[in-house]
Amino acid sequence: MTESSNPSPEDLDAVATELNQTAEQSGLSADQYRRKMQRRQEVQQQRLAERHQEKGLIIVHTGNGKGKTTAALGMVMRSLGHGYRVAIMQFIKGAWEPAEKAVLERWADQITFQAMGEGFTWDTQDRERDTETAQQAWTVALQYLHNPDYRLVLLDEVNVALKHGFLTIDQVLAGLAEKPEMTHVILTGRGAPTDLIEAADLVTEMALVKHPFREQGVKAQPGIEF
Repeated sequence: MTESSNPSPEDLDAVATELNQTAEQSGLSADQYRRKMQRRQEVQQQRLAERHQEKGLIIVHTGNGKGKTTAALGMVMRSLGHGYRVAIMQFIKGAWEPAEKAVLERWADQITFQAMGEGFTWDTQDRERDTETAQQAWTVALQYLHNPDYRLVLLDEVNVALKHGFLTIDQVLAGLAEKPEMTHVILTGRGAPTDLIEAADLVTEMALVKHPFREQGVKAQPGIEF
């Protein structure tokens, strides 16, 4: 790429990645590192200048690793910090009384929190009841999804409800298609279906590398799991 060229966003992304990789190499002199970082700064400024669109995002957190809901709650905190209204619908873990709810209730004027699930599927052991509960939760969730007063809607563990067939992907995609333009929606839970991933704007897969429950027999602990 020449200095006089008009690079595409994809070209700039590739240059940024290459500069990051080369800057991490050992053996660079201080001057070489400084020049690479100067170029990296220039590329980043170009990347930011090219990207000025805003839209409500469909965000999926999936995978077998821990942290899907935790990461989503970080976005919830950011939204609250900006003064936005947030709605949280919990599809599966409703039998728990999470510490997060106790904290978030301090922003009661900005946040709506509803736990509709009756627990994990191996606790309820009743597919028909789980389906009915998930469908009721989805009916309520649609009210939040279609309300422009909510800037962020978190559908916690909805992917699990999809995986088990308690909800259909068609009804979820139809609901997402009708959300206000600037509303962000986060869908968490392992086993996100392919059609949902394709429809999403941002997808993160949490990979399980190690877990103390499996490797060490350590039980779920307050402040970490709940």
